[in-house]
Amino acid sequence: MDLGLKGRWALVCAASKGLGRGCAEALVGEGVNVVITARGEADLQVTAEALRMLNAAAEVRAVAGDIATEAGRAAALAACPQVDILVNNAGGPPPGDFRDWGREQWLAAVEANMLAPIELMKATVDAMAERGFGRVVNITSGAVKAPIDTLGLSNGARSGLTGFVAGLARQPRLAGANVTINNLLPGAFDTDRLRSNFSAAAAKAGVPVDELAARRRAAIPAQRFGTAAEFGAVCAMLCSVHAGYLTGQNVLLDGGSYPGTF
Repeated sequence: MDLGLKGRWALVCAASKGLGRGCAEALVGEGVNVVITARGEADLQVTAEALRMLNAAAEVRAVAGDIATEAGRAAALAACPQVDILVNNAGGPPPGDFRDWGREQWLAAVEANMLAPIELMKATVDAMAERGFGRVVNITSGAVKAPIDTLGLSNGARSGLTGFVAGLARQPRLAGANVTINNLLPGAFDTDRLRSNFSAAAAKAGVPVDELAARRRAAIPAQRFGTAAEFGAVCAMLCSVHAGYLTGQNVLLDGGSYPGTF
């Protein structure tokens, strides 16, 4: 299926690896020009070169910076001629016990996982509406639907973003102008983030990492962890011309792990 995105411009955040890279790869494969951003310059440039090899017809620009800062956002936006597609993404805050977190930790989580996406939407959605096309995909977490006790910082910040998007996406001035805003909620995906969480949890529980990972895998109905490529494919679908009637939704991609009906 042709997603109808060839020649569009996308800003993909935290795209040097993991799920962000998977989204960038899927969009570039569809002929989308991308600006990718991440904090690590070396990894970002490696990813940019890989994307250019994936589709020579798509332009790829790499901007190193912290999207959670005003300067980082400004640099990324300045590199993108126009933002037709915005993929908001940022590394999640560390796991732990809420008793150990102070105001500084909470503010950092909210800045990165709630306020930064809101600021980028604020900077882009009205121009999208003027052009009659726009797609925003916020990468949040399956924990928004089924909170994980050790990820309280993420649960709180991402749930705040989810509530905000529920209102924004339904504004007629956006939805009526073919601008959609949806959240993509990953479950357990084979990424550095998942492996890091396993390492921390295994050390705390005193069990081998492989054993802990095997338990988690067995608890997923699909009996495996997701891949960045399949996550990116769903993101690209949400960005397509065919998804113009889908907005304000939380799309859960977790291999069937969530046990609820709704």
